[in-house]
Amino acid sequence: MKYSSLVEVYEQLESTTKRLEKTHILSEFLKKASDLEHVLLLVQGKVFANWDERELGMAGRLIVKAISRSSGASSDKVEVIWKKTGDIGEAAEQLIGKKTQSTLFSQSLTAKKVFENLQKLAELEGAGTVDRKVQLVAELLTSANSKEAKYIVRTVIGELRVGLGEGTVRDAIVWAFFGKETGASYDEEKNDLVFTDSSREKYNTVVELVQESFDVMNDFGEIAILAKEKGKSGLETVSLSPGKPIKVMLYPKAKDFEDAFNRLGKPAAFEYKYDGFRLQIHRKKDKIALFTRSLDEVTKQFPEVVKFVEEYVKGDNFILDAEAVGFNPETKKYLPFQKVSQRIKRKYDIESMARQFPVEVNVFDVIEYGGESLLKEPFKERRKLLDKIIKDYPWKLKRADQIVTESAKKAESFFRESLASGNEGLMGKNLDGIYKPGSRVGYGVKIKEAMETLDVVIVGAEWGEGKRGDWLASFVVAVRDKDDFLEVGKVGTGIKEKDEEGVSFNQLTKMLKPFITKDSGKEVRVKPKIVIEVEYEEIQESPKYGSGFALRFPRFIRLREDRRAKDASTINDVNSLYDSQRGRKK
Repeated sequence: MKYSSLVEVYEQLESTTKRLEKTHILSEFLKKASDLEHVLLLVQGKVFANWDERELGMAGRLIVKAISRSSGASSDKVEVIWKKTGDIGEAAEQLIGKKTQSTLFSQSLTAKKVFENLQKLAELEGAGTVDRKVQLVAELLTSANSKEAKYIVRTVIGELRVGLGEGTVRDAIVWAFFGKETGASYDEEKNDLVFTDSSREKYNTVVELVQESFDVMNDFGEIAILAKEKGKSGLETVSLSPGKPIKVMLYPKAKDFEDAFNRLGKPAAFEYKYDGFRLQIHRKKDKIALFTRSLDEVTKQFPEVVKFVEEYVKGDNFILDAEAVGFNPETKKYLPFQKVSQRIKRKYDIESMARQFPVEVNVFDVIEYGGESLLKEPFKERRKLLDKIIKDYPWKLKRADQIVTESAKKAESFFRESLASGNEGLMGKNLDGIYKPGSRVGYGVKIKEAMETLDVVIVGAEWGEGKRGDWLASFVVAVRDKDDFLEVGKVGTGIKEKDEEGVSFNQLTKMLKPFITKDSGKEVRVKPKIVIEVEYEEIQESPKYGSGFALRFPRFIRLREDRRAKDASTINDVNSLYDSQRGRKK
């Protein structure tokens, strides 16, 4: 398929803000598209599935070189246009449209060619890597027209700007391949989805099936192929596969134990809520792989955990859900997440870091075992299986501390024990609850003592003044609203001036620089990539920010390197917290 056909879809998607219209545009395209696996990644601005941790590794300066090489314009000129437009994709569009280089050897681009060249970027290593990366992108741009160049560059930097989120892609697959079956149809004039008397229920059932398939596979390309070729029966055969991570189940916050029991029923299970990071443990015969909540593989960073799994878990085919928590090897006291989080992205001195910040793995669920999916099994049965297959070894690997009770008094006492051990609180679980990847569905809740913090995404920043002049020193933060991000305030306190004291302005500046998309002097805008946890005194209504709320006196707590932007807190979380604080004031 010609890449220009995909570009036409990009243009249509970018021209509207209406979600249903975007869904219609994409669904019509999918009906006739070939190379669905490639196309469905490219249309999202990706060349790797969510579970694949490979990155293109092309910073803005390298893209400037590629544009310069393919257009004949100087790097300085590329930089000037980039700064003026705030979009390096638009800079490429302008300059490729006026390119002075010879295009004698250019050829019509295919989506497959773009896909393959961009995937190669992540595979290059060793001497000459930088120049080869520049050449791979320049090769595409030399063959591209101006519009194609814009979207190639935007794909490389991960900033496609067509407003296409996972929910829209999911629904487009439903519309494209199950439209007749569900009886639902799109009314272009009214921009509305029209149902017959019985079609809404059928439609919702198929949407849920596609969503469940995605939660397990994390790849819309594979799902679209199954939907097109085998229909519902194909999606119903989607199964777990050790080695390929799935979305973990998420838990909403309960106000108190009365609220927890109302949601969970009696009796309920309560487990320590550890201040660590989610760890999904996969084993397929001799291969063991470890993934974070955001599906990043961290097997190399935690070699001791691999040994723990080999020694203390029976079986050679399983997927476990766990929490890895750091501890002081001398005092045997749990450490806050920020201490052990240094290990998640670590590539060097891994053994030294493991000795300095060891982890204890607390396993609380089993999702697959012996080739059988346990997603639909009641939690109490899944826990019984953990009792059989795990040999507890404190400070290495063990089952999560748990009680089962219908007494609020006993749960409260267990809660205090958890806090005294250095944990955040408790997790409450419905004994009959199934495992629902990616959902907050009421099968479990979390109970914490302190005011709920928020995981926010940095979307902008301001350069500091005086001795902070070389750093970004004030950070604009936002929460999720489906596929968008809404600002809720600025954070500048809680961040250190010296690297050795903790997360510093210098460290955050280095992390954010590669993601700057617009630089207008003192202020910059950045791609929503870096997630931080913040506390605050209060949530206030405010017309100043797009969310309609402002965090009063927000303070940086820690980097959430185990989370991606899509894992950040939502506007619904903010609304809920705002309502709960109003209740406390009455």
